[in-house]
Amino acid sequence: MISEEWKKVDEISSFLGERLGDPPRILIVLGSGLSGAAAEMEDVRRLAFREIPHWPQSTVEGHAGRLLRGRLAGKEVLIQQGRVHLYEGYSPTAVVRPLRAILTWGGDTVVLTNAAGVLDASARLGDLMVIEDHINFTGRSPLRGPNDDSRGPRFPDMTDIYDMGLRALALDRASALGIAMRTGVYAGMSGPCYETPAEVRMLATMGANAVGMSTVLEAIAARHMGARIVGISCITNQAAVSRGSRLTHEEVQLVGARAADGLARFLVSFVSEMDHR
Repeated sequence: MISEEWKKVDEISSFLGERLGDPPRILIVLGSGLSGAAAEMEDVRRLAFREIPHWPQSTVEGHAGRLLRGRLAGKEVLIQQGRVHLYEGYSPTAVVRPLRAILTWGGDTVVLTNAAGVLDASARLGDLMVIEDHINFTGRSPLRGPNDDSRGPRFPDMTDIYDMGLRALALDRASALGIAMRTGVYAGMSGPCYETPAEVRMLATMGANAVGMSTVLEAIAARHMGARIVGISCITNQAAVSRGSRLTHEEVQLVGARAADGLARFLVSFVSEMDHR
């Protein structure tokens, strides 16, 4: 029996096919302040989230709220400009509904980008980090509840959730372009407040290198459905600022916007070589 949630997923998938045609294999999700990275696309068809039935609407500044269907580096791609988060009041199921619908439509490779705070004080703002693993500190999972075995296994393995070949390709392409990219573990928090200094120390002790408020639930859902996943964090802030200063979302957006050009150059090179991994 198909659940009400999967019915919504299937209706979105059918709608995308009607409006955008055949599905591209590659989905790129752009995080806070990173929407400008879509500038290199060609032959673009646009679809606003508000036009799509059952699609959760973002309430966050810096999320453009639309799908772009076109070509990047000669390959057919779908770019999702913006996402929704737990802290907006959405359930884990609603957070991953767009991703599930796109994978049901026909995609099989997911590039998840995000804006993240870095735990290493030596890191430069605007650097990129390819995610080698994550820690889900949200306390939530999109897989809770009855499982539809036709969509994915009841107990999916998360050992190599971020594809090793795609991670290696990301590092290779960044190096070729002279773009600073590190590897690390991403800690996903529920938000919306930024972390306290004590929480930052805890995260670092537990092996995290960067922290943010997205990505982990999407990665779990994509893995459940058998997709290949690569995660790219744009370092937009230090995770805990010094006393006397304040961290704001506007600053995160500003750094993300400045880094979007470098991210765009990276994505073009990365997508162009993706079939070789």
